Amino acid sequence: MAEEVLLTKEGYEKIVAEHEELVTKTRGEVAQRLKEARAFGDLSENAEYDAAKNEQAELEVRINKLEDMMRHAKIIEEDQMHGDKVNIGSKVHIKEQTTGKEGEFVIVGSTEADPFQNKISNESAVGRAIIGHQVGDIVEVETGKNADRRLQYEILSIN
Repeated sequence: MAEEVLLTKEGYEKIVAEHEELVTKTRGEVAQRLKEARAFGDLSENAEYDAAKNEQAELEVRINKLEDMMRHAKIIEEDQMHGDKVNIGSKVHIKEQTTGKEGEFVIVGSTEADPFQNKISNESAVGRAIIGHQVGDIVEVETGKNADRRLQYEILSIN
């Protein structure tokens, strides 16, 4: 059995929308490019045909991956996302104890992780360490190669 994919409702909806776009629109566009490239003649020396075939293969791999993710998705329910303990879907405000630097992010499944949007994976060092903790807890996080560095974070708020 394949491993379940933890997703927020928003993350699941994005996957479904991407799948729909790829299947209904992009697949047809790639098929049209293949058809046009075939019209150029000799396929053994046809760069356009090779590029279109590669694009088609990559597209099918992505579609299959999305379908697998949808099949094995476990959507984190709203009542699991909010509460007094950090869980997937929680928006967490933390403070690093040594520097006093504060940060805020949302804990998501690894599929949705995007540090540029302040979404960190539940499988990351920080995500793994703070899940299950509550406001006021100070959590030690092992970082660096071979976990040779430890940082301490205080959980300031959970939304």
